[in-house]
Amino acid sequence: MNTTHAGPVRTTFGWPTMPVRDRAALAAGLVAPLLVSLVLVPFRTDLSHTNAALVLVVVVVAVAALGSRLAGAVAALSAAAWFDFFLTRPYETFDISAGADIETALLLLVVGLIVAQLAARARKLEVITVTDEGYLARIHTTADLVRSAKSADTVVDHVRGELTALLGLSGCRFEYGTLLGRPPRLGKDGAISVGRRTWDPDRDGWPEGETELRAYGNGHYLGRFMLTPGPGPVPPLQARLVAVTLADQTGAALDTAGPVGAG
Repeated sequence: MNTTHAGPVRTTFGWPTMPVRDRAALAAGLVAPLLVSLVLVPFRTDLSHTNAALVLVVVVVAVAALGSRLAGAVAALSAAAWFDFFLTRPYETFDISAGADIETALLLLVVGLIVAQLAARARKLEVITVTDEGYLARIHTTADLVRSAKSADTVVDHVRGELTALLGLSGCRFEYGTLLGRPPRLGKDGAISVGRRTWDPDRDGWPEGETELRAYGNGHYLGRFMLTPGPGPVPPLQARLVAVTLADQTGAALDTAGPVGAG
């Protein structure tokens, strides 16, 4: 039997091999957080654990941008482990004595996985990945709130404020439940669509009226942020991708706690 292949596939013992770039990124995901944690050791008594965690999140983003989601996930796990080992008391053990340090380590892992996904999405789109400290801090703060908030409305209100500042909006409200109408939409890739056509925000600015940003939890639509543009230019793609991530975090909170109001 003759079999036609679209292209050569390299295999080792019958298994497809990873591209060299992905293998290098996977190795970097294991090693880079260790090396950066070692660099931070002399400063661990003066450097706050939150700032140390943000430094390691940047490492995770860089690895995911170079490789894949798998490399980013490995980097997130490695970063959380070495943060625990080198930067929390008791040092050079995998025990953590302070409750706040446990929370920071868990948040590092969660945020690392989130931004790894974001970076992999950005790499697929061939755009600049999110490494700005202010953007990362917004994701970190929201992840912390999602974990600790007793009401999903608290997360919704927080994210409304974050989106307003991040996107330079003049207004932002949240609609629970059923979709009504077909307003312009800010999509998962940071692009804006109007009806069935793609809108170029960098050239044409915001579409007229409100733009929706949907929140999903566990694959289910749970509500949407309605964004009213401000007078300034449309924010860059980096900021729009962070906005999508914040909406995803809101969806996770709504899926867990359930909406308790209508914003």
